[in-house]
Amino acid sequence: MLGLRQKLSLGFGGLLVIILVIGIQSINYLTQLGPSIDVILRENYRSVLACQEMKEGLERMDSGVLFIFLGERERGISLIQKNETFFEKALHVEMNNVTLPGEEEKAHHLQGLFKQYQVALHQVLELKTSAEQRETYFNKLFPLFLQIKTTADEILQMNQKNMSDANDWARNSAASARRQMYILLLAGMIVAVGFVLFTGRWILRPVNRLIRSAEEIKRGNLDLVIQSDSRDEIGQLSETFNEMASALRESRRTDQTKLVRIQHATEQAFNSLPDAVAIVDPGGKVEVATETARNVFGLKPDKQVRTLPYPWMNEILTETLRTGRTIVSKGKERMIQRFVDGGEHYFRPLAIPILDNDGQPAGIVLVLHDVTQEQEQEELKRGVISMVSHQVKSPLTSIRMAVHLLLEEKVGSLTPKQAELLVAAREDSDRLHGILNNLLDITRIESGKVEMNFRKVSPHTMVFEALEPFQMDFRDRGYPLRQRSRATSRRSGRIQHG
Repeated sequence: MLGLRQKLSLGFGGLLVIILVIGIQSINYLTQLGPSIDVILRENYRSVLACQEMKEGLERMDSGVLFIFLGERERGISLIQKNETFFEKALHVEMNNVTLPGEEEKAHHLQGLFKQYQVALHQVLELKTSAEQRETYFNKLFPLFLQIKTTADEILQMNQKNMSDANDWARNSAASARRQMYILLLAGMIVAVGFVLFTGRWILRPVNRLIRSAEEIKRGNLDLVIQSDSRDEIGQLSETFNEMASALRESRRTDQTKLVRIQHATEQAFNSLPDAVAIVDPGGKVEVATETARNVFGLKPDKQVRTLPYPWMNEILTETLRTGRTIVSKGKERMIQRFVDGGEHYFRPLAIPILDNDGQPAGIVLVLHDVTQEQEQEELKRGVISMVSHQVKSPLTSIRMAVHLLLEEKVGSLTPKQAELLVAAREDSDRLHGILNNLLDITRIESGKVEMNFRKVSPHTMVFEALEPFQMDFRDRGYPLRQRSRATSRRSGRIQHG
């Protein structure tokens, strides 16, 4: 059984062989045709050009003879001499460029005729009378002129015919090469089509089967089994895929059992919590909730938080998702008042984000902490403080007034020892009065009856004002009676003002 690598190598190898054959054949034909045609055309062209030049030179020499007959002897002789040299150069080229069978004999014959023509031409030029010149011209020179021209035409036609034959040979060779290339290309196309068909059968069909199986697994279908009838790499991959699906099925069964167990345990643990707790997904849908959350706030599983009549709840959930931090409800909704089983209860909302591995919120734990007992204790504390402050403040006012009257000595003179004791009593009563006022202020602030007025104070001033009463205690021990009274009065006024 061939493996996938062998199948691909076989297909691509066949294509490679055909491409190599086509390339080698093309190179061979071009190598043969190129130089041969170039040499043939170049040599034949030189012979054709030489024959044309000889004919042209011969005609001009004949024209020079006619000029002499017309009385233009000097002009005729000049034309004859010039073209005689021109003819000899062209004849020399032809004698050195003989390439065709029979061309050499005609070239030698042409050379002999031209020599005879030269002898006859000089005879014509040496005769004195016009009648003798015309007779010699028509009897000897002109027949030689026709023979030379005819021989040159024969050589020219031989070379032209050879050029035409070479052209036909090149065209036939090119056509033969083209037919062979077509055959090779057709064979390559057949091999390529066959390779594509076998590729679809060997590779694409199993791969598409694997893709469809992967999509089924993505949709949650783990009960599929891939059928494979090959033993190549694709077949091994199919078997591995089946083993993976089997392992996933087993893992899913195990995970489902574990998940159900954890879910039941979580629900039991949630139901045992005294607070209202709910787990909400990023879309705002409740996934798990305690019994208190379900009964008191309507946070039932699959319920959307935004549909509940609690705007503050949706606000803190949105803020938690946006910031990824724990959010506590603020403002008037900091404490949520609800009546449960005929009793008044207070809840403090708290939203805790559940972060994934990337630090992004994947859910929210909404905790509604029952602070009813804390609230009751706070109210009880405020009530006790208010009651005690008011109850103690009235007799304390009377004591302070009595001490003040005694220090003013309106009911009689005091001894220094009595004055010192009264000053200490007044200081302690003033201190107690300040403490009671501070307690009442704290109670008013916590109840919201008094607003805090914040301002900037330097640390030096704060420390100095905190230490000044204690410093005055030490200084007052050496003061006279009236000075201590004034100092104490100033301190008392400052404490009351503070």
